[in-house]
Amino acid sequence: MKRRDLLAAGAGAVMLALVRPAAATPADMAAAIGKFTGGVTPQAGKVRFDIAQLIDNGNAVPITVSVESPMSALDHVSAIALFTEKNPQTDVAVFTLGPRAGKAEISTRIRLATSQRLMAVAKLSDGSCWSQAVDVIVVLAACVEGEAP
Repeated sequence: MKRRDLLAAGAGAVMLALVRPAAATPADMAAAIGKFTGGVTPQAGKVRFDIAQLIDNGNAVPITVSVESPMSALDHVSAIALFTEKNPQTDVAVFTLGPRAGKAEISTRIRLATSQRLMAVAKLSDGSCWSQAVDVIVVLAACVEGEAP
């Protein structure tokens, strides 16, 4: 092996170490949820998180989140947030609602980096927070920053 080949291999190894996919941790997700709720611990219930348990392609995953609420002026959902455990960004989206929304339901598509836990958290007008967590399996990952095609 020539000296140039050895130096090139060493530089390649350093680049691989520096350019690896970014990923959050469960602790990052818990911190993001705490920031959204203002320190209030979300209770299980009232939130229904509809997403496939087995996802073929993580590039565009359809989800729907609905919350039991009368959506009246005194009792309504003020925000719904989506969090992921292992994506580069843990807080995926925050939707702001009001009593004129009619029903507390959002639908969107998200990208998923790998198999992980997702959580939908709803903040109600009375200050309470409700959530539902879902574990999903992703066959073909998305959101991997830094990888070459």
